[in-house]
Amino acid sequence: MSQTFIESSIPHQKLYDGAPFPLVLTPGKGVENLGLTHLTHSIKAHQPWLQSLLHRAGAVLLRDFPVTAASDFNDVVEAFGFAELPYVGGAAPRTNVVGRVFTANEAPPDQKIPFHHEMAQVPEFPSKLFFFCEVEPGTGGETPIVLSHIVYERMKTKHPEFVQRLEEHGLMYIRVLGEEDDPSSPIGRGWKSTFLTHDKITAEKRAAQLGMKLEWTEDGVKTIMGPIPAVKFDESRQRKVWFNSMVAAYTGWEDARNDPVKAVTFGDGQPLPADIIYDCLKILEDECVAVPWQKGDVLLLDNWAVLHSRRPFDPPRRVLASLCK
Repeated sequence: MSQTFIESSIPHQKLYDGAPFPLVLTPGKGVENLGLTHLTHSIKAHQPWLQSLLHRAGAVLLRDFPVTAASDFNDVVEAFGFAELPYVGGAAPRTNVVGRVFTANEAPPDQKIPFHHEMAQVPEFPSKLFFFCEVEPGTGGETPIVLSHIVYERMKTKHPEFVQRLEEHGLMYIRVLGEEDDPSSPIGRGWKSTFLTHDKITAEKRAAQLGMKLEWTEDGVKTIMGPIPAVKFDESRQRKVWFNSMVAAYTGWEDARNDPVKAVTFGDGQPLPADIIYDCLKILEDECVAVPWQKGDVLLLDNWAVLHSRRPFDPPRRVLASLCK
């Protein structure tokens, strides 16, 4: 299509129905020396083609392009033309860096962040995610990705009664928030930054817009979200997807305020079976692709199609993110 972008192969890719996952694009001959402006102009000129690649693959990795700083990444995100999604209702502590670019989850490096669709626990979630590696990790720190419809199909085959119940009742998510952000926790976002306000009444209004109930405590608030669907139908691809944060909540929503086993239940309030949760985790790990980050990598994910996570790492590592409607 364009000599700016060449489809390439890397060792970590998987093939699904003959299509590589993730799809990897690298610069054509001589393009890497043409600079950021050429890249952003090329992205704008070929938006429909790039979006069709994303729709087909679910994940597109841009590697070896001249993207070196957060401001460069912001320009790349802008060039794709997707509308920005404000980060309201998400659990992860994040810091705005520049423009529409934020830090990715700032949880401590020794902590693993489990697989999830971004903001699957709230009604308004991003349809696209961008990640950018500004500083590659010492070791580890990959962002494993997995195709959601594959997880659904495997779970449906192995645990049909559980999946049927999940489709009937959905899930309930319960999380206790402090007043301020707690950077020691992967879910440590305080209620003030979660709802972008210091006012409790405004927080309640914004929570209600998300379909979330709030119960105030002495030093924070208990949030109750749901019942909310755990399986969605991807209209654009005509298939069901495993669109939830069940495994992430049950295995990872743990800190001084939260017990992960109580963080997610069936939509009718009944507890989830631990053995099936951990079997789902195994399926996610079996099917995932974990490409080691290289400085300058830009990873674009279709949040309808792909779950992602983060492996522990040895510093340094700086991966930035941007969320799109």
